[in-house]
Amino acid sequence: MDQFEDLNATYLYCNQCGGSMPVKEKLLLILPDGCMYEYFCTHCGSVVGDKKTKSGLKEKFF
Repeated sequence: MDQFEDLNATYLYCNQCGGSMPVKEKLLLILPDGCMYEYFCTHCGSVVGDKKTKSGLKEKFF
């Protein structure tokens, strides 16, 4: 079950473009209980989703 602990989207639906578009993930916040990420369309730059992880960067890198 550890293999599905953290998933990253590569394509999401974009309302501006009208279809499934490639996305990039951007770190927004480092929280005590995890991290908040935002997904944005690589074509038009609009925000198409977000994600919150349960483990923080502190545990991964420090």
